[in-house]
Amino acid sequence: MTNKLSLLLLLCLLPWVTMANEDIEFDRWLIDLKQQARENGISDETLEKAFIGVKPSPRVVKLDRSQPETIQTFQDYFDKRVTQYRIDLGRKEYKENRALLQRIESRFGVQGRFIVAFWGMETSYGRFTGGHYVIGALTTLAYDPRRATFFRKQLLDALKILDEGHITVDKMTGSWAGAMGQTQFMPSTFLAYAMDGDGDGKINIWESKADAFASAAHYLSSIGWRDDQTWGREVTLPDNFDQTLIKDKVKKPLAEWQSLGVRKLFGKDLPKRDLIAIVVQPDGPGERAFITYPANYNAILDWNRSHKFAIAVGSLADAVAQ
Repeated sequence: MTNKLSLLLLLCLLPWVTMANEDIEFDRWLIDLKQQARENGISDETLEKAFIGVKPSPRVVKLDRSQPETIQTFQDYFDKRVTQYRIDLGRKEYKENRALLQRIESRFGVQGRFIVAFWGMETSYGRFTGGHYVIGALTTLAYDPRRATFFRKQLLDALKILDEGHITVDKMTGSWAGAMGQTQFMPSTFLAYAMDGDGDGKINIWESKADAFASAAHYLSSIGWRDDQTWGREVTLPDNFDQTLIKDKVKKPLAEWQSLGVRKLFGKDLPKRDLIAIVVQPDGPGERAFITYPANYNAILDWNRSHKFAIAVGSLADAVAQ
């Protein structure tokens, strides 16, 4: 009986012991992280404020394992994001912010409709910027082993943003992945490309549309955006189309795709411009296909490495400008 009671007691205590060990491991990890942050110039005051109550979040880990870009088909993803409601709201925002968008377009060479499309896709035109505390979310993902190196850098960059005074701890909210503001910039992207678009001496992509738009345009223009091109368009493929040609590395002039039977919707010829293009078919043979122009399409992919996201952004931009 004594042995059975001892075993039962051990089994009851085991979860608590495990949790205590996990807490000890995290505390040690956090001590090391803070030391690295100090070596990078982050003040003790910032570190003290930033990590109050921060612990790894199981919810954030779960969200990281179930991203819609990886678990939804292209058609499901597209239908849930390029909705008539989002298009109508985008047209309204495009019209109301036209003067600001024109100024940014003339400065950076990024068409305003694309800025609006990114804005709409990321935060529903600034309406939903994310309710996660960015430091807490990034701490969880930096501690989790799956992509620890990437998110540790993002966490250190987020601490730098706080230390430089761009935003306060209580307002540094964003997505579960640490993407921030109306354009959902990761901290490293913020430090590299975020700009003061309204001239008030601050960079506030959370509350200032001018800052958010200018930052997005600066980023896109810096990675090769072309204002004399679009992103691509939906096409039809002939029944006997060679599926081995649908690869990111297969680039051909539009005239050659035309000769292979690729057409716009309703059988219309492809544009006669001298452009290199790639055919993309996210859901595979027999499903919707798109011809894309690498300069701008690749810039969208640089923002989010998903063909589903890139096609949705391009399609929303086209619809908003109609």
